[in-house]
Amino acid sequence: MTQQLQHITISDFTTETGYTSNFDLTFQIFGKPLHTAPIVQVSHALTGNSEVAGENGWWSGIIGKGKLIDTDKFTIISFDIPGNGYDENSDKLIKNYKDFKPRDIAKIFGLGLQKLEISKLYAVIGPSLGGGIAWEMAVLFPDLMEHLVALGSDWKTSDWIIAHNLTQEQILNNSKRPMHDARLMAMLFYRTAVSFKHRFNRSTNEELGIFNSESWLLHHGKRIEERFNLESYQLMNHLLTHIDITRGRGEFVEVAKLIKAKVTQVTIDTDIFFVPEENVETEALLNEAGVRNELKEIKSIYGHDGFLIEFDQLNILLKDIF
Repeated sequence: MTQQLQHITISDFTTETGYTSNFDLTFQIFGKPLHTAPIVQVSHALTGNSEVAGENGWWSGIIGKGKLIDTDKFTIISFDIPGNGYDENSDKLIKNYKDFKPRDIAKIFGLGLQKLEISKLYAVIGPSLGGGIAWEMAVLFPDLMEHLVALGSDWKTSDWIIAHNLTQEQILNNSKRPMHDARLMAMLFYRTAVSFKHRFNRSTNEELGIFNSESWLLHHGKRIEERFNLESYQLMNHLLTHIDITRGRGEFVEVAKLIKAKVTQVTIDTDIFFVPEENVETEALLNEAGVRNELKEIKSIYGHDGFLIEFDQLNILLKDIF
C-alpha cells in the first residue's frame, strides 16, 4: 500500500474571483497501483488531509486491506485542499483565502486528475466539507464518476452552518488563542450532549483539577494549534461557508440534472451540524430531477463526528457500493 506524499504543480490557475497563481497540489495514493484497478477518490473534511489510510490514516477504519474500501481491490487517491497546512514544506499557503470557493477546489482536483491521466473514477467519497467538494465535482465533471458518496454533508451550506462559521471567524479574528478557542466551540457542534454524558458523566481530571469534559476540549484546542496555521484554518472555515452547487447556475433541480453519478447521501441521526432534515429535502429534489440516489442513515450518539467513529455501520451501509 503506497503511502507517500506526492506533488503536482497546477500552473496559472484563476479562481472565480480572478485571482491567479500556481499551486502545489499534494496527494497520496493507497492500494493498487494507479491505472490497475477501479479508482476511489477521497475528499477530506475540514481538519482532514490526504492521509486517509495506513497507521495514521484518519479514515483507516473503512479504508485498508479487507476493509470497506479494500486496498486489495481499489486504487485510493486523496488530494490535499491547497493551503490546508498538511505539507509544511509546501511553497504555497493561501493568504488571500476569501478568493477561494469549493468550486475552485473541485476544479483544481479535476486538473490534478487530468495530469495523472485519470479520466474515470469509480467513486468520489467525502464527509462534511469533503462531501460538498465532491458534489461540485459531480456537476463540473458529469462523466468522471460512477458514484458520489457524501456523508454528513449536503450540496449547500445551510443558514445554521453559515451562522456557526461566522462565529468561528469572529473567534479566529479576535481571540488571543484563535485556533484553540475556535476549536473548543466547534467541537460542541460536532458532538452531542448525550455523547458528553456517555463519555464523561461529570468525572474530573484530578491532576488538572477540572472536569474531564473541560480537559477533553482543551486537548482538542491544543491539537488544532499543532495541526494548523491560522491562514489554513481560516481558509477551511471559509470554504465550508460557501458550499453551493447552484451558485450562478440556477435552481437545484435543473443543476442536479447535470449529475450522471448515482448519489448516496449518508446522514447521522443526531447530527446538529449538517442536520438530516436538509438531506431529506435534497433526496426529494434529486428524485424530482430524475437523479439516481439513495439516502442512508447512521444511528449514533456522537453527532456529526459519527462518520469518524461508526465504522461498523458504514461497512454495512456502503457495502453494496464498495
